Amino acid sequence: MSQDVTSTSDSPFRSEPNERDQAPQFVLPLVVHMEKAAPPARTDALETAARAVLVMLSDERSLGDGEWAQVMRDWQDARIRKVVRRARGAEWRRAEALPGITVSGKSAEVRVFPPVPLDGWPKDLARLQVSGTDLDDPEPPAGADPAVPVLWLNPDLDMSAGKAMAQAGHGAQLAWWELSNEQRAAWQDAGFPLAVRSADPDRWGELTTSGLPLVRDAGFTEIAPGSCTVVADHPALR
Repeated sequence: MSQDVTSTSDSPFRSEPNERDQAPQFVLPLVVHMEKAAPPARTDALETAARAVLVMLSDERSLGDGEWAQVMRDWQDARIRKVVRRARGAEWRRAEALPGITVSGKSAEVRVFPPVPLDGWPKDLARLQVSGTDLDDPEPPAGADPAVPVLWLNPDLDMSAGKAMAQAGHGAQLAWWELSNEQRAAWQDAGFPLAVRSADPDRWGELTTSGLPLVRDAGFTEIAPGSCTVVADHPALR
């Protein structure tokens, strides 16, 4: 499957069965560093997870004949699943020892790993907890800069931080697919600036019909199948 565009009828996130379900299924693991005494801020964790997905997609090991390229292609040819787990202390150190990339935000650290089969997680990742990624913002995040890509969250959905991190990653990935090679390079060279914000309820309907990349969740966890979760508002796609 081409990374340049994903059609509505062949969306990797739609709940309806399609050709992607016939392919071997993989998942992209993300692990957030969560020490009890110093958990990351929620918005920073979401933004860091989204950047981590972009860093993985653009890494030279994920492209061409790179060591992760085949599994990245296999993952993108099936459902685009992402699972966020949490780790602290020795768990985090063991996760860091596995092949992957750690991306740091202001308070958050997220390590992203090459995709693994749904039933083939490395044991040091499989033992990590999915639940418990409930994070808060110490203070409301500032308004999003209109010059920066914004991943708008559905204001009507109540998602755990882990679920929202995965959804932000989905939105970033859809935006990446829609960009030209030149636009991707510019975003990468700038360090993948982006913001994740909850949309104004009065504007959410407008966003979902704007033609911007839209994530419709398959409903495997937490929310109903087909729920619109994220709109990826990249300036180059307006």
